[in-house]
Amino acid sequence: MPLQMNHEVFITCAVTGSGSTQDRSPHVPRSPEQIANSAIDAAKAGAAVVHCHVRDPDSGAPSRKLEYYREVTDRIRAADVDVVLNLTAGMGGDMVFGSTDAPLPVNEAGTDMVGAAERVAHVAQCLPEICTLDCGTMNFAEADYVMTNTPGMLRAMGGMMTELGVKPEIEAFDTGHLWFAKQLVEEGVLNPDALVQLCMGVPWGAPDDMNTFMAMVNNVPAEWNWSAFSLGRNQMPFVAASVIAGGNVRVGLEDNLMLGKGNLVTNAQLVENAVGIIERLGAKVIGPEQVRSKLNLTKRAPQS
Repeated sequence: MPLQMNHEVFITCAVTGSGSTQDRSPHVPRSPEQIANSAIDAAKAGAAVVHCHVRDPDSGAPSRKLEYYREVTDRIRAADVDVVLNLTAGMGGDMVFGSTDAPLPVNEAGTDMVGAAERVAHVAQCLPEICTLDCGTMNFAEADYVMTNTPGMLRAMGGMMTELGVKPEIEAFDTGHLWFAKQLVEEGVLNPDALVQLCMGVPWGAPDDMNTFMAMVNNVPAEWNWSAFSLGRNQMPFVAASVIAGGNVRVGLEDNLMLGKGNLVTNAQLVENAVGIIERLGAKVIGPEQVRSKLNLTKRAPQS
């Protein structure tokens, strides 16, 4: 395959995520104010898109509370910097089974399974330009935890997102997720100009070796826009790999806490480092207005 480097690159900053990182770095934001401020700083550093989860302000545990999402998005929209809003819709599909001898009933303490409308309620209220659609079910690193996204659930959620005028960012953790995403486009659930995030190195999805990465890239339709990331110490190498392979990039504390061993950094510092890599490759980092034009996004006010 000939080299088709992307010369106009947008950066997504994944601000806080839902993993158990809140006690591993003082820079992982918890409260809506902290999350919004970290997103704003990332935008000032060069991120055109901020991908936001919300957390309980006291414990740092992941949350789906509408008021947290509304506060985060209101604060970002009121800031003195423009940025494209991308909210997660991955919460609400968590299933933790019992022991291997007695998997049912499920573990209520870790299970959070709700319907499609509830999973996108914050999207309907806040009306970001983008929200995520995890396009498949997957075992995560934890022993008995399964990220659950059935075909029926994905058709329902994807249809709701399209109807709201919010572009789904297809989260593809393995090749089969891309296969089903193409099916959603063929069925008209998603629009043809789809957006996909290639999620590499997340146990136990697609490993982040170059052969697997290029297999994923080569399965993205030519008319789609795509971005990619990897976890931990491979986050920055994947900035370069994504640009060289023709895509956009994602960095942020959701996926990586450090620049160099033991050097805990902020979201803004991760974005600044990504900007440097992109520019040294000879590419240009583009801003939010160019991203809206490129992805056919509409910036709107939230529902009152």
